[in-house]
Amino acid sequence: MGFNIVLIEPEIPNNTGNIGRLALATGSTLHLVKPYGFEITDKRLKRAGLDYWQHLNVLEYENQETFFKEHQNKKMVFFSSSAKKTHWDIEFKDDMYLVFGKESVGLPKFLLEQNSNQTAKIPLYSPHIRSLNLSNAVSTVLYEGLRQLS
Repeated sequence: MGFNIVLIEPEIPNNTGNIGRLALATGSTLHLVKPYGFEITDKRLKRAGLDYWQHLNVLEYENQETFFKEHQNKKMVFFSSSAKKTHWDIEFKDDMYLVFGKESVGLPKFLLEQNSNQTAKIPLYSPHIRSLNLSNAVSTVLYEGLRQLS
């Protein structure tokens, strides 16, 4: 049992390191789509992932086109704070791809428009924030998926 966590152009090394640690803890694979807002050798990335990074199943892609071409027939869910459905509406499947955008702007509009039926959000109950921290969002979604599969 496990998922595929996809980070499209992640910008903050600490978030990516934390998500890598989460991926390992949950038996998930981490997919990183370039360009990054940091170097993959960044000490903050390794520090957040601690000494677990070497055990992580992580795959890198040069760009979005390469990633989506390689995984075009996979079951995917795209996350956006502007989605209509919530993460509770998702019927999680083993090996599903959970796709998250970069911290500053999320996923590209064209990607959300092309996949509007497969887009979900995590509900927010305060008008004072736009979104959750990326590593918190991934954790929330991932553990809801694991709960459903267990």
